[in-house]
Amino acid sequence: MKKKLILFITICFLSLWYVIIPKEEEFILPIFTPSDLRSNLVHPSLVGKTEHTVPDFSFIDQNGDMITEETIDNKIYVVDFFFTSCPSICIDLTNNLKQVQSVFIDNDDVLILSHSVDPKIDNVERLKKYAGINNIDDKKWFLLTGPIEDTIRMAQLGYFAIASFSNHDENSLIHTENVILVDKNRKIRGIYNGTSPLETSYLIADIKKLLSY
Repeated sequence: MKKKLILFITICFLSLWYVIIPKEEEFILPIFTPSDLRSNLVHPSLVGKTEHTVPDFSFIDQNGDMITEETIDNKIYVVDFFFTSCPSICIDLTNNLKQVQSVFIDNDDVLILSHSVDPKIDNVERLKKYAGINNIDDKKWFLLTGPIEDTIRMAQLGYFAIASFSNHDENSLIHTENVILVDKNRKIRGIYNGTSPLETSYLIADIKKLLSY
């Protein structure tokens, strides 16, 4: 009887402890604004701003369809910048984003947008071929082309993928390993090194967090 009483008291004490002891708060992904980032990630026109929403856009995908802000309305999406003839970091970017595609292939709330920075070469036909070679699902992952000025604008002013690009000329191409995570409200929630398998795993985990909110 005494043992049962001790067990009962112990259970009551543990139950009370569980209720009254503060629990560790779950980590919430930050919302990135220009004021949160290093200056080398922020265009000079945005430095110090404490609010940011990804602006409207319009590009053509590998099927020749128009992709706009309406396409990603109420979606979580991932953005990178590449070109199909890139012999270096773009290969790693694409391979790592294939992992993202694979994990969320059946989740319609997650999309991938890859902007070509070489629109003179990367026309619709070439992007379509690249998608086929890399087993890219055209309902999940959009390879985008458009005027280079629009792409640079989105990279600089939309996604903080590059900062000032004052030395750009028509014969040079943007190279950035940055991959951007955007939530359903078009707020930036993460910036990752897309050539790193480890950081890609963080990206996947953070997408899952956003889906759970």
